[in-house]
This record gives sequence, structure tokens and C-alpha cells, in this order.
Amino acid sequence: MKPILLSVDLSTGKIEKKEIEIEHIRKFIGGRGLAAYYLLKNLPPDTDPTGEKNIIYIMSGSLSGYPVPLSGRSQIVTKSPLTGAITSSNVGGNFAFELKMAGYHGIEIKGKLKKPGFLLIYDDMVKIIEDDYAFMLTSHDADLYLRKKTIEDATSMVIGPQGALKSRISGLFVDGHRAAGRGGIGAVLGSKNLKGIVVKGTKLLDANNLQGFYEKTQDILNKFKASPAKKTFSTYGTTGVLAIINGIGSLPFRNFHDAYCPHADKINHKAYNDKILIKNGACATCPLGCGRITMAEGKKGHGPEYEIVWAFGSSCSISNIEKIAILNYYANQYGYDGISLGGTIAALMDLYEAGIVKEKDIGFPVPFGDADAAIKVVVELMKTNRGIGELLNQGSYRLCEYFGHPEFSMSVKKQELPAYDPRGIKGMGLAYATNTRGGDHTKAFTVTLEVYKAEDPNYRLMYEGKHEIVKYLQDYQSIVDSTGTCSFGRSVYNIEVYRDLMNLLYGFDYTDEELLKAGERIWNIEKLFNLREGLMKEEDTLPDRLFSEPIKSGPSKGEVYDKDQFNDLLLAYYKLRGWDKDGIPTLNKLKELDIDNE
Repeated sequence: MKPILLSVDLSTGKIEKKEIEIEHIRKFIGGRGLAAYYLLKNLPPDTDPTGEKNIIYIMSGSLSGYPVPLSGRSQIVTKSPLTGAITSSNVGGNFAFELKMAGYHGIEIKGKLKKPGFLLIYDDMVKIIEDDYAFMLTSHDADLYLRKKTIEDATSMVIGPQGALKSRISGLFVDGHRAAGRGGIGAVLGSKNLKGIVVKGTKLLDANNLQGFYEKTQDILNKFKASPAKKTFSTYGTTGVLAIINGIGSLPFRNFHDAYCPHADKINHKAYNDKILIKNGACATCPLGCGRITMAEGKKGHGPEYEIVWAFGSSCSISNIEKIAILNYYANQYGYDGISLGGTIAALMDLYEAGIVKEKDIGFPVPFGDADAAIKVVVELMKTNRGIGELLNQGSYRLCEYFGHPEFSMSVKKQELPAYDPRGIKGMGLAYATNTRGGDHTKAFTVTLEVYKAEDPNYRLMYEGKHEIVKYLQDYQSIVDSTGTCSFGRSVYNIEVYRDLMNLLYGFDYTDEELLKAGERIWNIEKLFNLREGLMKEEDTLPDRLFSEPIKSGPSKGEVYDKDQFNDLLLAYYKLRGWDKDGIPTLNKLKELDIDNE
């Protein structure tokens, strides 16, 4: 089966099926890599992210659609309304699997519908369907409604009502609850009057060496079934991480004023399993099952995952796990990125307690730890876009900037930081600062090497050599994302496994070095996009609080991120990447990566 990109122009109604050059798959692997290349090539500079001319790519990975364990990830790539940079948001569920089975590597969406509607894909049949009713439905209700209206056993990817209202912290939701959250991508679909996509695929997929490919996938599956990761993820999901990170004093608390949560035992994996867990769940082709189905205050829902438990439970200082689950349910229903939502509310609480934002500005007090106030902020202000809710829907940076204190926003490139305090895990600081999509942990999760696998418990507090592991992990994760596999596969997957799978599937003769170079090529493409859009060296930094305010308590007490050490690391990182002192790729580096003429 030839790789196909489905191109949809919403303004004209034109639908094209474009063959993807096999050489482009070799150079950019698939998923995130291909989409980044297309976006740089096809999107004009300075395009308004919520304007009609922005383009959004929704891609399956190169390995998606096959019985490759953990290969059910979709990548959504566009110009971010939150950061102005490239964003690549990752989501599981069944969408990538169904899209590939329908015959498509990805979807390119341009233009804008005159009236709200959605896209229906059923193998070769592709339709744009007008539907005013669905546009303001919650993510969950939209999933049920659109599938009932079309194909009940299909899968969907939709925006919630906040995407329709163009919130800069809104996302896309697969199967009504799995979030592609980061970067405000929900606002991109909302600005195009597109509620979402329903897809069903029934085609059989082939491989260059089908027998060898399936034997390899079976071997991988057997290793996952026998791995400790299976028991850990199926039992605790992602929430087991909270106790580990708090235990080393790197769990951001009260909007990063501290890095140790004193009530962690009330929101950790044990409290979670005891009080709200019903059972676990899994994405397509996943043997690990880290998904959580929960019940809180008589309501049933999905999640929260670790990042959301942290965002509300530690960063907002809320100690009630049921209230955290309720906040997560609202985030999913309304269509929010939970990390950015939690970070924005934490910033509001911080501004309130500092006396910068007054009760009259909000309508009620919003101190740290007040779960009911946080719920009121979401339901009464943000959902309706009323009063300060309109500002809150723009994310923490614009909120704090409006009140004259942007330093209260714990963000990089205007995107809220996740659940790992870099004052206590130094590599994460460089990873945040240099991330092409802003504050994010997934593109170079140095915690694995600095904490989980480190022989020296103090390694996490050292600066030396951290630029090397950040660069390597960024290149490697570009491969992971582009194949469509999950980051949690690190216990079995490695560069050799990816090499073998790609060679068996496509008939390539990748070496380990060539595949890693493809990952490096992808990272440089993303960097070139950001430079073109005006994101220069000044954006590769951390919030001042991390440089100036030491951790107050816990195992990392007294730690701060030394500004001089950071600057030295940044320059060493640029040099290692073959970029100049301002973080601009040199012509020699672009020639080496064969992207100087792209």
C-alpha cells in the first residue's frame, strides 16, 4: 500500500489524496517528522495560528496500524496559538490505528468551513459534513453523537467547547477523553469551524518483509508481557511517579515556590487506587494498560494521570484526590490541556495570594489549596469566557502579563511547565529551555537517566554533561514520536529495535547512525520553523523564579538553577548541535543533515 497524505481544504471543499514520497519517509520517518517538514515547507511565515491560512497535520506514525506494541500514537502538528512556535501534540487511543487502516498516513487540513461541521473518513470515502449542533458539545458528548450519527464503531478526534471558543490552552480529544493537549491545538480546529474527525478503517496493511516484520512484533510483545513495566503500569498507571519525584524533592509545589509537597500521601498512587480507581485501560496495541477509569463524587470518568494529579494536587496545593479527579473530568469535557489549565489556575492563586489580583477581579477568593474555588474558576468563569475567564483561557503567561507580572507564569515560550522541578533535576532545565514546543517534558525526559537509572543519587544535581544527554534524548524521542510508538516503551524499545522494524516494514537499510540522524534532522526542522517565526535565543530560557528562588524544603532544599551554569550548558548544547552561539543551525550542519535545499 502506497503511503498517502489526505489533504482537505475546508474553504473550497477540495479533497486530495497525495502520495508521500518514500524518500521523505526515510528522511523524516513519519508522524511528527513528516508533519514538521510539511509545515515548514507549506505554511507561509507569520501566519496567524487561529487564522484561516494556518495548516494542521494529524498524523499516524510510520508503525501505526500494525500490531506493533504501543504503536497507537497520533501526532498533531501545527503553529501553536499559545507559543507562536511549532507544536507537536501526542495522543493515544484508537485514532492512529483506524486512520492507517483507512489507508492514510496522515491528514493535512487547510482553510475554514463557512459553517461548523466535521470530517468523516471511511476507507476511500471522505466527506465534510455540516453540523451546527455538535460544535459546542463536550468532548465526551461529541464523541458519542458523531459516532452515532455516522459509524458507531469508528473512532473520533474532537475539540470540546473551549476549542470552539478558541482557548489557547485547549486540545483535541480521542475517543472523548484521551488528550492531545499541548500548544492550544484545539483553538486551531475551532478557528476552522471543524468540530473534529470520525474515522473507520478496514484495509489490510502490507509490509516489505511481512513474515519477518510480524515475527519481530511478536518478539517485542513477548518481552513487554514479561517486563516489570507491565505490572507497574497496569497496577499504578503513571501515578506511581509522584511518590518518586516528591521523594527526591523535585515535585513543584504552589506554582514552583517549593519542590516538595507535604500532602503527597493524600494524592499518591496508593490514595488514588484506594479512593477513585475502578480499573485500568489501554490504547490500541498496548499490552501495558496505563489508562485509568475512575469514580469520584459519584461521577465516572477517565484519569487523571500523573501530570494532572500534580498540576492540581501539588502545584495548586489541593489535597483531595476526588476533587482533583473532578477537575480532570471538567478539563476533558470542556477540552482543556490539563497541564496548562492547572498551571494557569496555580498562577492565578499565586497572583491572588500576592495581592496582585484582587477578589473583585475574580468574584470570589482563590487561595492555594481551595479545590472548590478552582472548580468555580473552571465552571463559572472559564467555561463561559466571562470576566477574568477570558484571560484565563489565554493561559498563564498572558494572564500574568496582563496584571503586570509575567514572572508569575511558570512557562517556557509561554507554555506551562510540567511536573519536574529542574532545580532538583538539572538536565530537565536545559530540556525545557531548548524544547521546540516550549515547556514540556516529553521531548527529552532526562529523569530516566538522572533519577531512575542513575547510580549516583546526586547525579541529578550535577550540571556537567547534561547538554549531551538532552541532545541525544531529543533526537531519539523524535524517532519515537515519528514511528507512532509510546514513550513508555523504553523498557523494550531501543534504536536497534526501531531500525529493524523500519527496515522490515519499508525495505530500508537503515543503520543505527542513519536513524539517529533522521531524529536529529527532525529536531533541526522544528528549530528552523521557530527561528523563521521569530523565536530566538532569548526564548531558550527558564522562568526567573527557578534561577533566583531556592527550594525551601525537602530533599532538594536550598537548590537553585545557577544562571551561569545554565548559560554555559546552553552554549555547549548549541555547539554540540552544530549551531552558532545564537542557536542558529550552521550551513554545514544543514548540509550534513541534507536539509539545506528542503
